[in-house]
Amino acid sequence: MIINEELTQAFNQKPKLDINSIKKMSPGQLDGVKVYGSAAENLLRNKDFALFIHHYKFDLAAELSAISGFSDADNQKRISIAHNLGGIDKFIDSLKRAVYFKNLAVSQQAPQQEENLNE
Repeated sequence: MIINEELTQAFNQKPKLDINSIKKMSPGQLDGVKVYGSAAENLLRNKDFALFIHHYKFDLAAELSAISGFSDADNQKRISIAHNLGGIDKFIDSLKRAVYFKNLAVSQQAPQQEENLNE
């Protein structure tokens, strides 16, 4: 895989945050978190995306159930498939985390907007 400008830019746009850092972010940074979270939310709500994820998990489950032996190679294959299944779940969790931080950013900006309206 060749690292190009577009890939580097996409990597640099990924917000690096946690619960404490989001409280100290500027409005521009919070907007970036909201954009990233909205993209993740769109993926989570996309029925076609969910269908492909579930089909892939079913394929892995079928592959796992087809392993009937108990040799070292069979056990290695079981472990590999389990890691793949875990990776899918971690990916979905990362999308959910991005949506959570988006919602946190929205709630963080709501009091600021109310203060600006009251002034």
